[in-house]
Amino acid sequence: MKYYVLQVQTGEEERVKKLIECVLGAQNLLSGGTLYLPRRELTIRRKGKTKKEELPIYPGYLFWECDEFNPDIYWAVRPIDGMYKFLKSNRNIEALSGDDLKLLMHFLQHGELVGTSTVSFDVNNRIIVKDGPLKGLEGRIIKVDKRKKRAKIRLDMYDDGFVVDFGFNILEPRKDEHA
Repeated sequence: MKYYVLQVQTGEEERVKKLIECVLGAQNLLSGGTLYLPRRELTIRRKGKTKKEELPIYPGYLFWECDEFNPDIYWAVRPIDGMYKFLKSNRNIEALSGDDLKLLMHFLQHGELVGTSTVSFDVNNRIIVKDGPLKGLEGRIIKVDKRKKRAKIRLDMYDDGFVVDFGFNILEPRKDEHA
């Protein structure tokens, strides 16, 4: 399967996804593939209250999984409000490949909604990821905020990089391990 990238209005990914699915369903083009919006679960604290929110892993992007790209899909979704373009460009629609594809597959293996990771810290205060979506991405972590329980990681797509927060839970060492 190949994965193609649709750039959409940031903050409107869910709405645009539903519109695209409606349009493609009405034109019998939806059976040719699946549209994904990979999301992450993040604990947000506002005014002393905490709540869990689902935010896109790739803000402003949707992913179309199919065997071969059908040009009719481009013409069907082009007029949708909030739909900007296919990547690399509308004239040069390319499937994800290389590290970009590996990174997307890493997140999708955890499902369309990834939860928090379980981490611990070594004696030098370096993060050690035990399990979850951050496992295997330790080299991409650029900043850790223990108080907010978040790790900033650098994601790349088509030679463009951006930073995204992921939540984690700290696995406390047992008291008898210090002895």
